[in-house]
Amino acid sequence: MTPPKWIKPQLCKLATQAPSGPLWVHEIKFDGYRMAARIAAGKVQLLTRTGLDWTSKYPATTAALTKLPVQSAYLDGELCAVRPNGISDISLMQQAADQRGAGLVYYLFDLLELDGEEVAALPLAERKTRLAALLGSPPPGIDFSPHEAGDGEAFRRAACGYGLEGVISKRLDRRYLPDDRKVWIKTKCLNRGEFVVAGWADPEGSRPYLGSLLLAYHDDNGRLLYAGRVGTGMSQKTLAALHERLAPLAVKTSPPRRPAPARDALRRSPRALARPLGPTRSRRRNHLSHLGRRRIAPPHRLCRPPRR
Repeated sequence: MTPPKWIKPQLCKLATQAPSGPLWVHEIKFDGYRMAARIAAGKVQLLTRTGLDWTSKYPATTAALTKLPVQSAYLDGELCAVRPNGISDISLMQQAADQRGAGLVYYLFDLLELDGEEVAALPLAERKTRLAALLGSPPPGIDFSPHEAGDGEAFRRAACGYGLEGVISKRLDRRYLPDDRKVWIKTKCLNRGEFVVAGWADPEGSRPYLGSLLLAYHDDNGRLLYAGRVGTGMSQKTLAALHERLAPLAVKTSPPRRPAPARDALRRSPRALARPLGPTRSRRRNHLSHLGRRRIAPPHRLCRPPRR
């Protein structure tokens, strides 16, 4: 028996407060790519959250997964680029992709199938126990995503204090429910936000390709409002890649309802990128930094430095 070709991932419901109680455990919210690993007869596939096969993009992770002692398995996790201080950083993922995935860490947090058994039907507590036993001392590049029970808000505050993106809280007594948002709760730290790329400015001085990215957000009524500009955090290689993608999408009108100041005039509006990446309470922002299209420090005793 082989695992399914692809399983829709279980999703999270965004909340303002992390739940607490004996039925909840809490994990760090990683800042990487959600990725499933399908292993069948020694062959490994890496599948995105929409089912795309990205195996060829990350051969180092694929090779590490072949060392797990299984005939077949279906695993759920997050593929991350990790800084030396232990913080995952999605802005480093492109650099890792250019190096064919070298140095990435695949944090595994769920097990859905193992050697012909549908583990997804078991409660999370048992799935996590089996996953930990399967990984044991995992090969470099693979790691178990730890969790902690107890006060969810205390855990979130600790995570935020380390500069992390947020936490994911999960019910211990529930099975894996593809596409469901009822039993996994996501709470974010408020020092970060996700915005729409609504336009860009011309480069100035010695800066090549393009100037700042001009950002917007959707209000409660769905209107697109201007939020500010971001110019830091982009290498020359990133600028070149952005320019190549944005140039064909140019239109003459400005999509945000509230116009930008004259110095932030929206010269272009990339239609294909003008979509919300996630909810935000943000209004006009200053001193923004580009972190990529969407950190991981160990905030508690169960976390450890990434295995490379």
